Amino acid sequence: MTPQETVERALAAARCDDCVVIADETSSANLRWAANSLTTDGVSRSRQLTVIAISRAGNGTRAGVVSRAGVREDQVAGVVAAAERAAGESSPAEDAQPLLGPSDPEAFGAKEGPEPGQPGWDDEPGSTGIGVFAAFSPALGEAFGVAAAGGRKLYGYAQHSLTSTFLGTSTGLRLRHDQPTGKVDLNAKSAEPGGSAWAGRATADFTDLDVTAITADLGRRLDWARRRVDLPAGRYPTLLMPSAMADLFVYLYWSTGAKDALDGRTVFSRPGGGTRVGERLASTPVTMRSDPGAPGMRCAPFVIARASGREISVFDNGMAIPPVTWLRDGVLTALTQTRWTAGASGLPATPGTDNLIFESAAAGGSTLDDLIASTRRGLLVNCLWYIREVDPQTLLLTGLTRDGVYLVEDGEVTGAVNNFRFNESPVALLRRLAEVGATVPALPREWGDYFTRAAMPPARFEDFNMSSVSQAS
Repeated sequence: MTPQETVERALAAARCDDCVVIADETSSANLRWAANSLTTDGVSRSRQLTVIAISRAGNGTRAGVVSRAGVREDQVAGVVAAAERAAGESSPAEDAQPLLGPSDPEAFGAKEGPEPGQPGWDDEPGSTGIGVFAAFSPALGEAFGVAAAGGRKLYGYAQHSLTSTFLGTSTGLRLRHDQPTGKVDLNAKSAEPGGSAWAGRATADFTDLDVTAITADLGRRLDWARRRVDLPAGRYPTLLMPSAMADLFVYLYWSTGAKDALDGRTVFSRPGGGTRVGERLASTPVTMRSDPGAPGMRCAPFVIARASGREISVFDNGMAIPPVTWLRDGVLTALTQTRWTAGASGLPATPGTDNLIFESAAAGGSTLDDLIASTRRGLLVNCLWYIREVDPQTLLLTGLTRDGVYLVEDGEVTGAVNNFRFNESPVALLRRLAEVGATVPALPREWGDYFTRAAMPPARFEDFNMSSVSQAS
């Protein structure tokens, strides 16, 4: 039974007032390597069915959600019945809205037409396999030889998946999106103490990765680490590479829920009530935006909600996701909104998007090397990990540096520095932006399993708080 047939069968079995059915078919492939040698590879396939049953009888609208993997044809009706029972046992949904239909202007396709470059509803689900690494694998093999000749060892992981999502509703929506997602984690190690450097890249199809350039950059960082410098905790002028920027500002983006801001829970809450939309947050004219059609970072242009939360609603399934500018020239201009929270806030409905772009019109073509050259003395941080939230009211985060902290003196990198624990808020950092480089694709180290489509600049911040020295390697 195809995913499309599963959707139709589930909708036909539904006896509730409204129903949403989401069928996902995913295929994936991966490679692993260690000490300059491939170790394992694998492929897998999976299916998941999500049924959202909506009951509008009695005193309030109720929604029940059931998700199951590997559902057979004879089990579909049982999943629908379980969702309907869950709806009957649930509390009224505060985010209840009418489901969108094909003629509603907010529904995807009502204005945009079909998604460009995507297969149609009736086409077979997409798939990936080991063949996706056809160009990447030979390049990686050559990199193993170069690394070995230089006394270095490469470790890492490459993964590619393709998920075909079919969304159908009892109001007549039939939407499909195929999402390719790929990433590479590459770690280079040398014999020197602290000789470890990481690089990560996101990719849709593994045809756009320059393995030679990536490993050459890792080699340069290992050369930097031949001199070791121990520094105490303190506040330092700090250059963040794009990956470290991604980890901080993806978390900021995840924290822009309008519901929490309206409830006074977050850094985006206005004292006395309301939100901080319209307030200047950054000292320089930087912009943070999302766009489902962004080249190289395309993602679903309509809401796919398998459950309701504080930033997403099952009642918005099929709603078109427009390009949204969250921060324009340093001013907060939007928060993540469902249709329900938009009614409460008086702001437009701006659903979350699965990509994020941070940029500055003043950056020109400045590269990381340009920012290093303009730094008198400071730290250069490659990536972050073990990030945790300390205080939502200020968005204070704590975490550790990893695989590369370097000392910059008089415009040059002069050695590797010990790791630190940091305590910083990305919102507070916006007011301490000293210089921003050109935006490039960036894979967050900490959040790379959940969010791969980001573009970030390198940037320098004044007084970055390295709160304690870390023994982590």
